[in-house]
Amino acid sequence: MKSPNTLLLSSITLAVLTLAQQAQAQAQAGADQAPSPAASKEVQAEIQQVVVTGVAAAGGIRKVDSAFSITTANEEQLKAASPTSTADILKLVPGVYAEATGGQSGANIEVRGFPSGSDSPFVSVQMQGNPIYPVPTLSFFEGSSAFRLDDTIERVEVLRGGPSTIFSSGQPGATMNFILKKGTDTPEGSIRFSTGTGELRRVDLFYGGKISDGWYGTVGGFYRKTNGVRDAGFPADDGSQITATLTRKLDQGELTLYARRTNDKNAFYTGVPLISSNEGRSISEFPGFDPLKGTLMSNEMRRFTVEAGPGKTLNYNLGDGRGLKATVFGAEFDQKFGGWTVSNKFNRFDGDMNTIAMFTGNNPLSMGAYNTAALKANGGTAATATYLDGTPVADSQQVVQAGLWAVEKKMKSFSDELRVSKEWMKDNVVTVGGYFADYSSDDTWYLGSSHLMTAVPNARLINVKLNNGVVVANNGKDGPVFYAPNASYDGRNTAFYISNGWKLNEQVRLDAGVRRERQKLDATISQLTTGDTDGNPLTVYNNNTSMPTGAYTALHRSDSATSFTVGGNYKLGKDSSLFARANTGHTFVSFDDLRNAGSQAKVDDRNVLPTPKIKQIEVGYKTVGQLFSAYINYFHTEFDGIAFQQILANGNILNSVSGSKGNGVEVEFAVRPVRDLTLNLTGNYQDSTYKDNPLTAGKQVQRQPKLQFRFTPTYRVGLGENNAVKLYGTYTQIGARWADQANQQYLPKYHTVDLGALFTFGEKIELRLSANNVGNQLGLTEGNSRLTTGNSGPINARPLFGRSWEASLMYRF
Repeated sequence: MKSPNTLLLSSITLAVLTLAQQAQAQAQAGADQAPSPAASKEVQAEIQQVVVTGVAAAGGIRKVDSAFSITTANEEQLKAASPTSTADILKLVPGVYAEATGGQSGANIEVRGFPSGSDSPFVSVQMQGNPIYPVPTLSFFEGSSAFRLDDTIERVEVLRGGPSTIFSSGQPGATMNFILKKGTDTPEGSIRFSTGTGELRRVDLFYGGKISDGWYGTVGGFYRKTNGVRDAGFPADDGSQITATLTRKLDQGELTLYARRTNDKNAFYTGVPLISSNEGRSISEFPGFDPLKGTLMSNEMRRFTVEAGPGKTLNYNLGDGRGLKATVFGAEFDQKFGGWTVSNKFNRFDGDMNTIAMFTGNNPLSMGAYNTAALKANGGTAATATYLDGTPVADSQQVVQAGLWAVEKKMKSFSDELRVSKEWMKDNVVTVGGYFADYSSDDTWYLGSSHLMTAVPNARLINVKLNNGVVVANNGKDGPVFYAPNASYDGRNTAFYISNGWKLNEQVRLDAGVRRERQKLDATISQLTTGDTDGNPLTVYNNNTSMPTGAYTALHRSDSATSFTVGGNYKLGKDSSLFARANTGHTFVSFDDLRNAGSQAKVDDRNVLPTPKIKQIEVGYKTVGQLFSAYINYFHTEFDGIAFQQILANGNILNSVSGSKGNGVEVEFAVRPVRDLTLNLTGNYQDSTYKDNPLTAGKQVQRQPKLQFRFTPTYRVGLGENNAVKLYGTYTQIGARWADQANQQYLPKYHTVDLGALFTFGEKIELRLSANNVGNQLGLTEGNSRLTTGNSGPINARPLFGRSWEASLMYRF
């Protein structure tokens, strides 16, 4: 019997060959004919779509001619997707699964077959081809958190695998590149007002045009305030952003400067109480708690204090959440002269990426059960539980524990990439490049500070005292800070690469590249001890508080690695092609890996932190036509040596090293059976499992569904006098996943339906209505990441947002 992988590869090969034969027949039949005049503007735009991400040439290459997997979305496609955050855009991309239910920031993003437990280690976020921050993820930072969407964005390109191991920051997973609008000879401007769920109030502005001969500029931004779908009683999102570009047209070249300032506060949502049954296969509402719109956060706990040491208390505000207060400045320069092409891109990032948020701990239990456990641990014969106003808490009241964590991160970076290209023989272009990045992060952490609260929306805090004088919970606080390091990290990456692109004939293009990179990390990390912040052993909630000793440990690590790619494209017709690609890539040890491994992080025969290695193979088919468009590819991944960390509810840290392997298929398909009707299908199937670690070998890679897809029909209705309405909707299905490496916490499959309508009145006015999760489907994106096993009964987990709506009115001028 054939293996599933063999059957999968056979099916994909058959499908690709069938489509290829059809496309080749069509191409031969119409080889001497001009493009069909019936092709719509949208199809013509797709045919001419040029991508610049992962391409050696400064001018880019047509998407349909590219020899790699890349998804693009223009301004209208981005708005129609109605993303709840930057990370939520990735629902448009097959092979990527984004858990965007934490709010504007703090998403977990998984890439096809790449093993990751949280954050987004294999997704780099770029603006104008520059990494906003050279490292894609750190503890309490993932790249999409450093970018906010607004009307200054022209399009986004998401490259998966392919040649990305060679260029820019060398990301082997996915590169998400946002392209800003630039000024043109035709001035354009817009103002957009939005309202919606959570008393949303938002205004977006944009203007761009010609300043003088050869000079062009744009400026735009937003202001927004909302209570969000999960109303905590205080604003969930409150902030603004402004972006500007300045472009100078040169003789055979161009220079663009850009700057962006963001000051945004975003509440961060973690798990809520739920009922799990049938070993996690069934999830239902916890009594008295709406999992679609409820949050434990409340005004009662919004402002909280951290007991950081004897006589040292710090004040924080949950409304600050996982915010962004940062400035980005960059430039891109392209110039041709004397047969040479020079390109240079640099970026400077300086900002605060703090996390002030609630993190759920143990599963819900009754007040009586909590009191019994408190008495067993601390002696005494009776416990008294009261709310902060002194009224008693019934023993039957369900309660939960959640930590109010404070993490301060001050981050800076500078990156620069220089490329020089020359056609040294006919149709053969060599590109030589260099990449440099310097980056730092100054961290102060206070993890823990467990608080006891009711298991209801907008929870109330609870005090607990025993009759022997022990104070178990005071102002709700029933646990100390369990991990309080402060540290300074510095990193430097230097890379050199060479790439060669060769057009053999009108049908065949080949390219290959090699990159050599070195990383150096230095860190100064506080040594920790534990102590009692008030010197009173009866106040057990602050005993054993983690705090720095005043002494520091210096750590250092240097690594080098080589990446390689080779690929080719075979044109079947004017607008259809086959491609194949293989690459090897790597990721480096991060600041947090260095801290966790301590002195063992050095490179030698006892090294517990190897440099992860990745191998990828892709075979695909692309075609664009009036009747249908198709982007289909098969992929295979091999991953070796990735380090994992999990912080448990009791403060213990689990570390492990593993690898993975996977096979899968990605599809982007659009059918236009009749005029004004488009049927889109995107998705992927994958079979990715762990290897190398006997505790997890053969288990499904965590958080990644085997099957996910989105089906989006769109229909346009003309209303006469240049007026029209476009109706669209999306059915999304996400397959079952495991929340952990050992495949103990089951996350059942779920589906959602989103709807939208765009009314256009002439060329000036647009009215857009959208609704997400209109069926109020209950689906989990994350289990309790601070527990190692799943169980039936009350649990904490992070579900989808409930039904929400938004309306926006735009005027173009």
